[in-house]
Amino acid sequence: MSHLDVVTRDKQGQWVNEVEGANELSLSFSSREEAVAAGLEFARQHGSRHTVEEAIPSGVITDGGGPGDGVAVVGERPARSDGLPETTDENGMPLENPSG
Repeated sequence: MSHLDVVTRDKQGQWVNEVEGANELSLSFSSREEAVAAGLEFARQHGSRHTVEEAIPSGVITDGGGPGDGVAVVGERPARSDGLPETTDENGMPLENPSG
């Protein structure tokens, strides 16, 4: 691969366009179709090559854990120590805005 060539690939259930030699230009997408279209357009604009690595669709965006792995966050949320009020309830839902 040469500088600014684009590879579209599945990465743990999310489609990414990885740009050779410029990682800061790499982007992720929720669908293969979006990633392929964006990869083609990027390659066209920069006069580079676009390659699509095929993958078996999983249908799920994951954090990299295996199917048998437990939940990553467990236990109770610790109390805030910064003096600021809580912004979410125990279920992670937003509370009423304390500042009005």
